[in-house]
Amino acid sequence: MLLIRNADTFAPRPLGLRNLLLGGGRILWVGAPSELPDLPAALRAASRTIDLEGRRLIPGLIDGHVHVTGGGGEAGFRTRVPPVPLTRFTASGITTVIGLLGTDDVARTTRDLVATVHALREEGLNAWAYTGGYHLPPMTLTGSVRGDLVFIEPLLGVGEVALSDHRSSQPTLDEILRLAADAHVAGLMTGKAGVLHLHMGDGKRGLELVRRAIAETELPPRVFNPTHVNRRRALFDEAVALAKSGCTVDITAFPVAEGEDAYSAADALRRYVDSGAPAERVTVSSDAGGCLPCFDADGRVCRMDVGAAGALLGTIRVLLAAGLPLERVLPAFTVNPARLLRLAGKGEIAVGGDADLVALDAKDGAHTVIIRGIVHVQDGAPVRRGTFEA
Repeated sequence: MLLIRNADTFAPRPLGLRNLLLGGGRILWVGAPSELPDLPAALRAASRTIDLEGRRLIPGLIDGHVHVTGGGGEAGFRTRVPPVPLTRFTASGITTVIGLLGTDDVARTTRDLVATVHALREEGLNAWAYTGGYHLPPMTLTGSVRGDLVFIEPLLGVGEVALSDHRSSQPTLDEILRLAADAHVAGLMTGKAGVLHLHMGDGKRGLELVRRAIAETELPPRVFNPTHVNRRRALFDEAVALAKSGCTVDITAFPVAEGEDAYSAADALRRYVDSGAPAERVTVSSDAGGCLPCFDADGRVCRMDVGAAGALLGTIRVLLAAGLPLERVLPAFTVNPARLLRLAGKGEIAVGGDADLVALDAKDGAHTVIIRGIVHVQDGAPVRRGTFEA
Protein backbone atom coordinates (compact mmCIF):
# COMPACT_ATOMS: atom_id res chain seq x y z
CA MET A 1 0.00 0.00 0.00
CA LEU A 2 1.33 3.42 -0.96
CA LEU A 3 -0.38 6.71 -0.07
CA ILE A 4 0.55 9.71 -2.20
CA ARG A 5 -0.33 13.06 -0.67
CA ASN A 6 -0.59 16.60 -2.04
CA ALA A 7 -0.18 15.78 -5.72
CA ASP A 8 -1.14 18.42 -8.29
CA THR A 9 -2.76 15.82 -10.50
CA PHE A 10 -3.10 15.81 -14.30
CA ALA A 11 -5.06 12.77 -15.41
CA PRO A 12 -4.19 14.14 -18.16
CA ARG A 13 -6.99 16.68 -17.44
CA PRO A 14 -6.18 18.84 -14.40
CA LEU A 15 -7.75 17.58 -11.17
CA GLY A 16 -6.00 19.93 -8.75
CA LEU A 17 -4.44 18.77 -5.50
CA ARG A 18 -5.27 15.16 -4.73
CA ASN A 19 -4.33 12.28 -2.44
CA LEU A 20 -4.07 8.82 -4.02
CA LEU A 21 -3.96 5.33 -2.55
CA LEU A 22 -2.12 2.64 -4.51
CA GLY A 23 -2.25 -1.09 -3.90
CA GLY A 24 -1.90 -4.30 -5.86
CA GLY A 25 -0.38 -2.36 -8.75
CA ARG A 26 -3.50 -0.20 -9.19
CA ILE A 27 -4.96 3.12 -8.14
CA LEU A 28 -7.47 2.24 -5.42
CA TRP A 29 -8.71 5.66 -4.34
CA VAL A 30 -8.41 9.33 -5.27
CA GLY A 31 -9.55 12.06 -2.91
CA ALA A 32 -9.20 15.69 -1.88
CA PRO A 33 -6.07 16.73 0.07
CA SER A 34 -8.17 17.03 3.23
CA GLU A 35 -9.36 13.42 2.88
CA LEU A 36 -7.77 10.07 3.66
CA PRO A 37 -8.97 6.64 2.51
CA ASP A 38 -11.11 4.66 4.92
CA LEU A 39 -8.66 1.89 5.94
CA PRO A 40 -8.42 -0.37 8.99
CA ALA A 41 -5.93 1.03 11.50
CA ALA A 42 -3.46 -1.83 11.02
CA LEU A 43 -3.47 -1.41 7.24
CA ARG A 44 -3.10 2.34 7.51
CA ALA A 45 -0.12 1.88 9.83
CA ALA A 46 1.52 -0.50 7.34
CA SER A 47 1.05 1.89 4.40
CA ARG A 48 3.97 3.93 3.14
CA THR A 49 3.41 7.64 2.45
CA ILE A 50 5.01 9.95 -0.10
CA ASP A 51 4.24 13.65 0.22
CA LEU A 52 4.72 15.32 -3.17
CA GLU A 53 4.31 18.79 -1.62
CA GLY A 54 2.30 20.12 -4.57
CA ARG A 55 4.42 18.68 -7.36
CA ARG A 56 2.63 17.83 -10.62
CA LEU A 57 1.62 14.19 -10.95
CA ILE A 58 1.06 12.77 -14.46
CA PRO A 59 0.43 9.32 -15.95
CA GLY A 60 3.57 7.36 -16.74
CA LEU A 61 4.86 8.05 -20.25
CA ILE A 62 4.24 5.37 -22.88
CA ASP A 63 7.06 5.11 -25.42
CA GLY A 64 5.62 3.34 -28.46
CA HIS A 65 8.85 2.96 -30.46
CA VAL A 66 11.94 1.64 -28.67
CA HIS A 67 14.85 -0.54 -29.80
CA VAL A 68 15.06 -2.40 -26.50
CA THR A 69 17.63 -4.86 -27.91
CA GLY A 70 19.59 -2.00 -29.46
CA GLY A 71 19.37 -0.88 -33.07
CA GLY A 72 21.93 0.14 -35.65
CA GLY A 73 24.29 -2.05 -37.65
CA GLU A 74 24.08 0.01 -40.85
CA ALA A 75 27.87 0.60 -40.83
CA GLY A 76 29.12 -2.80 -39.70
CA PHE A 77 28.76 -4.97 -36.63
CA ARG A 78 30.66 -2.47 -34.47
CA THR A 79 27.77 0.00 -34.96
CA ARG A 80 25.22 -2.31 -33.33
CA VAL A 81 23.77 -0.31 -30.43
CA PRO A 82 23.74 -2.13 -27.06
CA PRO A 83 20.41 -2.94 -25.33
CA VAL A 84 18.86 -0.09 -23.34
CA PRO A 85 19.13 -0.57 -19.55
CA LEU A 86 16.15 -0.17 -17.23
CA THR A 87 17.03 3.16 -15.63
CA ARG A 88 17.42 4.92 -19.00
CA PHE A 89 13.64 4.56 -19.18
CA THR A 90 12.60 5.03 -15.58
CA ALA A 91 14.80 8.07 -14.93
CA SER A 92 13.14 9.60 -18.01
CA GLY A 93 9.59 9.09 -16.73
CA ILE A 94 8.86 6.20 -19.09
CA THR A 95 6.83 3.42 -17.48
CA THR A 96 5.79 1.48 -20.61
CA VAL A 97 7.81 0.62 -23.74
CA ILE A 98 6.99 -1.06 -27.05
CA GLY A 99 10.08 -2.79 -28.46
CA LEU A 100 10.82 -3.46 -32.11
CA LEU A 101 13.47 -4.42 -34.66
CA GLY A 102 14.73 -2.08 -37.36
CA THR A 103 17.33 -2.34 -40.12
CA ASP A 104 18.98 -5.35 -38.53
CA ASP A 105 16.30 -8.03 -38.46
CA VAL A 106 18.80 -10.77 -39.29
CA ALA A 107 21.39 -10.74 -36.50
CA ARG A 108 18.67 -9.48 -34.16
CA THR A 109 15.58 -11.67 -34.08
CA THR A 110 12.03 -11.66 -32.78
CA ARG A 111 13.13 -14.39 -30.36
CA ASP A 112 15.76 -12.03 -28.91
CA LEU A 113 13.25 -9.18 -28.82
CA VAL A 114 10.64 -11.17 -26.89
CA ALA A 115 13.31 -12.37 -24.43
CA THR A 116 14.39 -8.76 -23.82
CA VAL A 117 10.77 -7.71 -23.25
CA HIS A 118 10.40 -10.44 -20.63
CA ALA A 119 13.66 -9.33 -18.98
CA LEU A 120 12.44 -5.73 -18.71
CA ARG A 121 9.18 -6.99 -17.24
CA GLU A 122 11.09 -8.98 -14.63
CA GLU A 123 12.92 -5.76 -13.71
CA GLY A 124 9.60 -3.97 -13.23
CA LEU A 125 8.96 -2.13 -16.51
CA ASN A 126 5.78 -2.50 -18.56
CA ALA A 127 6.92 -3.87 -21.92
CA TRP A 128 5.42 -5.24 -25.15
CA ALA A 129 6.73 -5.50 -28.72
CA TYR A 130 6.01 -5.73 -32.44
CA THR A 131 6.85 -8.74 -34.56
CA GLY A 132 8.80 -8.26 -37.79
CA GLY A 133 11.23 -5.49 -38.71
CA TYR A 134 12.16 -3.33 -41.69
CA HIS A 135 12.04 -6.10 -44.25
CA LEU A 136 9.77 -8.60 -45.98
CA PRO A 137 9.13 -11.41 -45.48
CA PRO A 138 8.85 -10.37 -41.82
CA MET A 139 10.98 -11.89 -39.09
CA THR A 140 8.62 -13.97 -36.91
CA LEU A 141 8.71 -16.52 -34.11
CA THR A 142 5.96 -18.92 -35.19
CA GLY A 143 6.42 -18.61 -38.95
CA SER A 144 3.57 -16.16 -39.54
CA VAL A 145 2.46 -12.73 -38.40
CA ARG A 146 -0.96 -13.99 -37.35
CA GLY A 147 0.61 -16.88 -35.45
CA ASP A 148 2.91 -14.51 -33.56
CA LEU A 149 0.13 -12.14 -32.56
CA VAL A 150 -2.30 -14.90 -31.59
CA PHE A 151 0.09 -17.11 -29.61
CA ILE A 152 2.90 -14.81 -28.32
CA GLU A 153 1.37 -12.64 -25.60
CA PRO A 154 3.82 -9.66 -25.64
CA LEU A 155 3.47 -9.11 -29.41
CA LEU A 156 0.84 -6.45 -30.24
CA GLY A 157 1.28 -5.74 -33.95
CA VAL A 158 3.75 -5.70 -36.85
CA GLY A 159 6.64 -3.29 -37.23
CA GLU A 160 8.61 -1.31 -37.93
CA VAL A 161 8.15 -2.13 -41.63
CA ALA A 162 10.13 0.35 -43.76
CA LEU A 163 8.52 2.41 -46.54
CA SER A 164 9.99 5.15 -48.76
CA ASP A 165 13.49 4.26 -47.58
CA HIS A 166 16.54 2.89 -49.43
CA ARG A 167 16.97 0.35 -46.59
CA SER A 168 13.49 -1.14 -47.09
CA SER A 169 12.49 -4.23 -49.07
CA GLN A 170 10.73 -1.87 -51.51
CA PRO A 171 7.39 -3.53 -50.71
CA THR A 172 4.49 -3.42 -53.14
CA LEU A 173 0.98 -2.35 -52.23
CA ASP A 174 -0.19 -5.98 -52.22
CA GLU A 175 2.54 -6.96 -49.77
CA ILE A 176 1.65 -4.11 -47.41
CA LEU A 177 -2.02 -5.04 -47.63
CA ARG A 178 -1.35 -8.67 -46.68
CA LEU A 179 0.65 -7.59 -43.64
CA ALA A 180 -2.02 -5.10 -42.59
CA ALA A 181 -4.78 -7.69 -43.06
CA ASP A 182 -2.91 -10.25 -40.97
CA ALA A 183 -2.35 -7.67 -38.21
CA HIS A 184 -5.99 -6.58 -38.30
CA VAL A 185 -7.44 -10.10 -38.20
CA ALA A 186 -5.09 -11.18 -35.41
CA GLY A 187 -6.14 -8.08 -33.48
CA LEU A 188 -9.78 -9.07 -33.86
CA MET A 189 -9.02 -12.60 -32.63
CA THR A 190 -7.07 -11.49 -29.55
CA GLY A 191 -8.21 -7.99 -28.61
CA LYS A 192 -4.68 -6.73 -29.25
CA ALA A 193 -3.80 -3.54 -31.11
CA GLY A 194 -3.31 -5.34 -34.44
CA VAL A 195 -1.58 -2.35 -36.04
CA LEU A 196 1.00 -2.12 -38.83
CA HIS A 197 3.70 0.21 -37.50
CA LEU A 198 5.42 1.78 -40.52
CA HIS A 199 8.91 3.29 -40.53
CA MET A 200 8.77 6.24 -42.91
CA GLY A 201 11.98 7.14 -44.72
CA ASP A 202 12.68 10.40 -46.52
CA GLY A 203 11.85 9.11 -50.01
CA LYS A 204 9.67 11.14 -52.34
CA ARG A 205 6.87 8.53 -52.36
CA GLY A 206 6.06 9.42 -48.77
CA LEU A 207 2.77 7.94 -47.59
CA GLU A 208 1.45 7.07 -51.05
CA LEU A 209 1.07 3.34 -50.33
CA VAL A 210 -0.83 4.04 -47.12
CA ARG A 211 -3.23 6.42 -48.85
CA ARG A 212 -3.88 3.82 -51.54
CA ALA A 213 -4.38 1.08 -48.97
CA ILE A 214 -7.07 3.12 -47.22
CA ALA A 215 -8.75 4.25 -50.43
CA GLU A 216 -8.75 0.88 -52.23
CA THR A 217 -9.53 -1.65 -49.47
CA GLU A 218 -11.93 -2.31 -46.61
CA LEU A 219 -9.18 -2.19 -43.95
CA PRO A 220 -9.89 0.43 -41.26
CA PRO A 221 -7.45 3.38 -41.26
CA ARG A 222 -6.52 2.74 -37.60
CA VAL A 223 -4.53 -0.34 -38.70
CA PHE A 224 -1.91 1.86 -40.40
CA ASN A 225 0.43 3.62 -37.97
CA PRO A 226 3.25 5.58 -39.67
CA THR A 227 6.15 6.80 -37.53
CA HIS A 228 8.99 9.33 -38.04
CA VAL A 229 6.43 11.52 -39.82
CA ASN A 230 8.29 14.71 -38.84
CA ARG A 231 11.52 13.74 -40.63
CA ARG A 232 10.48 15.80 -43.69
CA ARG A 233 8.13 18.76 -43.68
CA ALA A 234 6.20 17.55 -46.71
CA LEU A 235 5.85 14.12 -45.13
CA PHE A 236 4.45 15.73 -42.00
CA ASP A 237 1.80 17.54 -44.03
CA GLU A 238 0.84 14.18 -45.58
CA ALA A 239 0.62 12.64 -42.11
CA VAL A 240 -1.69 15.35 -40.79
CA ALA A 241 -4.04 14.72 -43.71
CA LEU A 242 -3.85 10.98 -43.03
CA ALA A 243 -4.73 11.53 -39.36
CA LYS A 244 -7.87 13.34 -40.48
CA SER A 245 -8.86 10.16 -42.34
CA GLY A 246 -8.52 7.98 -39.21
CA CYS A 247 -4.86 6.92 -38.88
CA THR A 248 -2.81 7.56 -35.77
CA VAL A 249 0.53 9.13 -36.71
CA ASP A 250 3.68 9.01 -34.60
CA ILE A 251 6.14 11.87 -34.18
CA THR A 252 9.74 10.97 -33.31
CA ALA A 253 11.68 12.98 -30.73
CA PHE A 254 15.00 12.99 -32.60
CA PRO A 255 17.44 15.92 -32.82
CA VAL A 256 16.80 18.36 -35.69
CA ALA A 257 19.51 20.76 -36.89
CA GLU A 258 18.76 24.38 -37.66
CA GLY A 259 17.68 24.76 -41.28
CA GLU A 260 17.02 21.03 -41.72
CA ASP A 261 13.99 19.98 -43.77
CA ALA A 262 12.33 18.46 -40.71
CA TYR A 263 10.38 19.44 -37.61
CA SER A 264 11.47 18.83 -34.06
CA ALA A 265 9.01 16.77 -32.05
CA ALA A 266 7.90 19.84 -30.11
CA ASP A 267 7.40 21.89 -33.27
CA ALA A 268 5.59 19.01 -35.00
CA LEU A 269 3.22 18.39 -32.10
CA ARG A 270 2.44 22.08 -31.82
CA ARG A 271 1.73 22.24 -35.56
CA TYR A 272 -0.41 19.10 -35.34
CA VAL A 273 -2.50 20.52 -32.50
CA ASP A 274 -3.00 23.77 -34.42
CA SER A 275 -3.97 21.92 -37.64
CA GLY A 276 -7.40 20.87 -36.43
CA ALA A 277 -6.59 17.17 -36.91
CA PRO A 278 -8.11 14.84 -34.27
CA ALA A 279 -6.26 15.37 -30.98
CA GLU A 280 -6.42 11.65 -30.18
CA ARG A 281 -4.68 10.62 -33.45
CA VAL A 282 -1.11 11.69 -32.64
CA THR A 283 1.60 10.15 -30.46
CA VAL A 284 5.24 10.95 -29.69
CA SER A 285 7.96 8.29 -29.28
CA SER A 286 11.71 8.42 -28.65
CA ASP A 287 13.32 5.80 -30.95
CA ALA A 288 15.47 5.09 -27.88
CA GLY A 289 18.32 2.67 -28.59
CA GLY A 290 17.87 3.16 -32.33
CA CYS A 291 20.60 4.33 -34.65
CA LEU A 292 19.98 7.79 -36.10
CA PRO A 293 22.25 7.67 -39.16
CA CYS A 294 23.02 10.24 -41.83
CA PHE A 295 23.71 8.82 -45.30
CA ASP A 296 25.73 10.21 -48.21
CA ALA A 297 24.61 10.18 -51.84
CA ASP A 298 25.76 6.56 -52.20
CA GLY A 299 23.67 5.39 -49.23
CA ARG A 300 26.64 4.96 -46.88
CA VAL A 301 26.61 6.10 -43.26
CA CYS A 302 28.59 9.32 -42.87
CA ARG A 303 27.68 9.88 -39.20
CA MET A 304 25.30 8.47 -36.62
CA ASP A 305 23.63 9.24 -33.33
CA VAL A 306 21.55 7.11 -30.96
CA GLY A 307 17.96 7.75 -29.89
CA ALA A 308 17.55 8.69 -26.22
CA ALA A 309 14.69 7.86 -23.87
CA GLY A 310 15.04 11.29 -22.26
CA ALA A 311 13.82 12.91 -25.48
CA LEU A 312 10.19 12.49 -24.40
CA LEU A 313 10.45 14.56 -21.23
CA GLY A 314 12.75 16.90 -23.15
CA THR A 315 9.99 17.49 -25.70
CA ILE A 316 7.42 18.09 -22.95
CA ARG A 317 9.83 20.57 -21.35
CA VAL A 318 10.16 22.55 -24.60
CA LEU A 319 6.40 22.64 -25.12
CA LEU A 320 5.72 23.85 -21.59
CA ALA A 321 8.40 26.53 -21.94
CA ALA A 322 6.60 27.69 -25.09
CA GLY A 323 3.44 28.26 -23.05
CA LEU A 324 1.37 25.17 -23.91
CA PRO A 325 -0.67 23.89 -20.93
CA LEU A 326 0.39 20.52 -19.56
CA GLU A 327 -3.06 18.99 -20.06
CA ARG A 328 -2.86 19.79 -23.77
CA VAL A 329 0.61 18.31 -24.18
CA LEU A 330 0.22 15.08 -22.20
CA PRO A 331 -2.24 13.03 -24.31
CA ALA A 332 0.31 12.38 -27.10
CA PHE A 333 2.61 10.77 -24.53
CA THR A 334 0.03 8.92 -22.42
CA VAL A 335 -3.62 8.33 -23.25
CA ASN A 336 -3.23 8.41 -27.05
CA PRO A 337 -0.64 5.58 -27.29
CA ALA A 338 -2.61 3.62 -24.68
CA ARG A 339 -5.72 3.90 -26.84
CA LEU A 340 -3.90 2.98 -30.07
CA LEU A 341 -2.18 -0.02 -28.48
CA ARG A 342 -5.25 -1.09 -26.50
CA LEU A 343 -3.36 -1.04 -23.20
CA ALA A 344 -6.24 -1.10 -20.74
CA GLY A 345 -5.67 0.81 -17.50
CA LYS A 346 -2.74 2.85 -18.83
CA GLY A 347 -2.27 6.43 -19.92
CA GLU A 348 -4.66 7.99 -17.38
CA ILE A 349 -4.94 8.56 -13.64
CA ALA A 350 -8.22 7.02 -12.53
CA VAL A 351 -9.51 4.66 -9.86
CA GLY A 352 -9.01 1.10 -11.09
CA GLY A 353 -6.25 2.11 -13.50
CA ASP A 354 -2.68 0.90 -13.33
CA ALA A 355 -0.50 2.71 -10.80
CA ASP A 356 2.01 4.05 -13.38
CA LEU A 357 2.76 7.58 -12.24
CA VAL A 358 5.40 10.30 -12.62
CA ALA A 359 5.84 13.33 -10.40
CA LEU A 360 7.61 16.21 -12.13
CA ASP A 361 10.16 18.45 -10.45
CA ALA A 362 10.37 22.23 -10.86
CA LYS A 363 12.42 21.80 -14.08
CA ASP A 364 9.96 19.29 -15.61
CA GLY A 365 12.23 16.33 -14.91
CA ALA A 366 11.27 13.04 -13.26
CA HIS A 367 11.23 13.53 -9.48
CA THR A 368 9.33 10.35 -8.60
CA VAL A 369 8.50 7.42 -10.89
CA ILE A 370 6.12 4.64 -9.84
CA ILE A 371 5.43 1.56 -11.97
CA ARG A 372 2.53 -0.69 -10.97
CA GLY A 373 2.71 0.78 -7.48
CA ILE A 374 6.46 0.23 -7.02
CA VAL A 375 8.78 3.24 -6.65
CA HIS A 376 11.60 3.18 -9.22
CA VAL A 377 12.82 6.78 -8.95
CA GLN A 378 12.65 9.00 -5.87
CA ASP A 379 13.99 12.53 -5.45
CA GLY A 380 15.26 12.34 -9.04
CA ALA A 381 17.47 9.28 -8.49
CA PRO A 382 16.81 5.62 -9.39
CA VAL A 383 16.14 3.40 -6.38
CA ARG A 384 15.69 0.26 -8.51
CA ARG A 385 18.20 -0.73 -11.17
CA GLY A 386 18.49 -3.32 -13.88
CA THR A 387 20.25 -6.59 -13.15
CA PHE A 388 23.53 -5.55 -14.79
CA GLU A 389 23.49 -1.85 -13.93
CA ALA A 390 26.04 -0.56 -11.45
